[in-house]
Amino acid sequence: MLGRTHRNRSAVTCHLKCDSACAHPASNTSSEASFAEIASRQLSRRSLLAATGSLAAAAGLPTFLTACTPSEPKGSAGRRESSTGQHAGLDFDPIAPVPDGVDALTVPNGYRWTPILRWGDPLFAHSPDFDPEAPDGRAQELQFGYNNDFLAIMDIDRRGRSALLCCNHEFTNRAIMFPPAASETEERAAFQATMAAQGFSVVELERSGLHQPWRYVRGAPRNRRITARTRFTLTGPAAGTDLVKTAKDRTGRRVSGTFGNCSGSTTPWGTVLSGEENFDAYFITDSAAFGSRRYGLKSKPSVYGWEAIEPRFDATQPDYAAEPHRFGYIVEIDPHDPESTPRKHTALGRFKHEGANLRVDDDGTVAAYMGDDERFEYLYKFVARKKYRRGSSAAARRHNLRLLTEGDLYVARFSGSQQPGNDNLGQGAWIPLTLNGKSAVPGMTHEEVLVFTRAAADRVKATPMDRCEDVQPSPRTGKIYVACTNNRERGEDGKPGPDAANPREINKNGHIIEITERNNRAGATSFSWDLFLVCGDADQAGTYFGGWKGPVAPISCPDNLAFDSVGNLWIATDGAPASISKADGLFRVPLEGDERGHLVQFLAVPYQAETCGPVIHDRDVSVFISVQHPGEEGSWDEQLSYFPDYVPPGAKPAAGAWRGPRPSVVQVTRDA
Repeated sequence: MLGRTHRNRSAVTCHLKCDSACAHPASNTSSEASFAEIASRQLSRRSLLAATGSLAAAAGLPTFLTACTPSEPKGSAGRRESSTGQHAGLDFDPIAPVPDGVDALTVPNGYRWTPILRWGDPLFAHSPDFDPEAPDGRAQELQFGYNNDFLAIMDIDRRGRSALLCCNHEFTNRAIMFPPAASETEERAAFQATMAAQGFSVVELERSGLHQPWRYVRGAPRNRRITARTRFTLTGPAAGTDLVKTAKDRTGRRVSGTFGNCSGSTTPWGTVLSGEENFDAYFITDSAAFGSRRYGLKSKPSVYGWEAIEPRFDATQPDYAAEPHRFGYIVEIDPHDPESTPRKHTALGRFKHEGANLRVDDDGTVAAYMGDDERFEYLYKFVARKKYRRGSSAAARRHNLRLLTEGDLYVARFSGSQQPGNDNLGQGAWIPLTLNGKSAVPGMTHEEVLVFTRAAADRVKATPMDRCEDVQPSPRTGKIYVACTNNRERGEDGKPGPDAANPREINKNGHIIEITERNNRAGATSFSWDLFLVCGDADQAGTYFGGWKGPVAPISCPDNLAFDSVGNLWIATDGAPASISKADGLFRVPLEGDERGHLVQFLAVPYQAETCGPVIHDRDVSVFISVQHPGEEGSWDEQLSYFPDYVPPGAKPAAGAWRGPRPSVVQVTRDA
């Protein structure tokens, strides 16, 4: 299973992360035109294209940008960053693009990187030491999990010396984690360990002072692992209904575990949100059952084989037919209370959640923005029924902890015409799926809309998108940024063709959409929008960088988004090796002023790794990332990455180290 698929990712990652979704027909088979009212002439704007049809038709047109080649010195993508203006923030010399075969974490001159946590690091006083030679589920439950994705660093000390690290563990790769099994007993032990390696971690951090690297605290009282077996409570209108009841849970309110968790966010009331994404890879199902096809559920052995050790993963059995209906939600975790029960919120709908990011207006209106990360799926918004209460009282927190249990769910439909001055490319509407505690979709009940949300969105003719990943509101302006990572099936026979918000056929590089809510209110039901970035190497026809006409860094497959203290957008990528032959990385781009669109690269990740979960603490001169799936195409006997321990060949590893790839959370700081 070596090599890249024609969809950008490694074939190994495609298999483990999403059950090779791109090798199967898209779950959304609708081929209706999503922008019937938008003429192709609307794409002639801001030097993006001449007056032709879609971006795909512009292959022969010149661009106004020049490429930044690997042979150019660091900083070649632009001058050293000024200390004034919106683009200030962190001061660094941008790196040049890194070829995709380099097994190193590359950071700017004058900076260093330090791993905070690695797969297998012991979290509790009684945790066993890391030993990949002997997979053990009980040991793994007490250690840092695998393939860290979403990341949050939450200060818990006013002096800046204590914090909580919160992290998803999205999926596992048994072939490079553990040696081949010599017996069925050993293979069952490996299954148990992979179950324990997914889920979530909460870990306390400490340091000596500001601007210093963090280190994790083994045995700290808030340390916690959440796995595929942790008890969850199901909330919202679908909880307790027949659609989510099983023989083991006749209440329809108690769920075991979470897995496939991708991105996430923090809330103003101190909790963490996590998105359950590719849950279909974990189940055997009746492929003819209602909803199975729309969620990619299949009647074949699961990717992970957990049905061999727990019957609930075989949904062809009547007792567990509804078990897949209990996954695909936004999860809320209280990292401050290790005894609290995490919750899954059905009010925010069920689909392949990349994550959920909140915007809270001055009047207390709370909106959550969410992307469904699959080809031709949709963009969603949830607006809470009740308002956010400010303050730190126990009563305010109890109130806020219920905000995501009831409210209205919407899906986006893009439309409109070119705006004067080309400031916006179009308009859009948030189409209600649930409204005022009832279904807004004819022919579907409230609970059906929330459990079969994709089918509900189909019925109201939402706009099929190019894989919406992170959807982030700017904390400065309130504008919403949507990372559409790629979609190489756009425009194929029988598939939706390019449209204004998804402008390229065979979209291998992705783009970012900028949304402005009507009157800049979170509860608005209409919006305007434009294309902020159309990604790729700058010398490729059709790329666009927010109007910037100078040199930029090449970028492909935007995935996770973050903001710094001055409002710059930071972009983590997943898929650049296959599309532009560069290592995935972390990039910064201003959103306002003369530097709008001036994209530069801050770091590049090791061989076959993905950049995940960026956290930008520029005032503390720190950047954090999750380095996921380094050396993903290797094997136990032939590892392809040695990040982060980099034990030399033939050398004895230091205590806790390993000569093999370990997904890790890394902090980048200035040299001492």
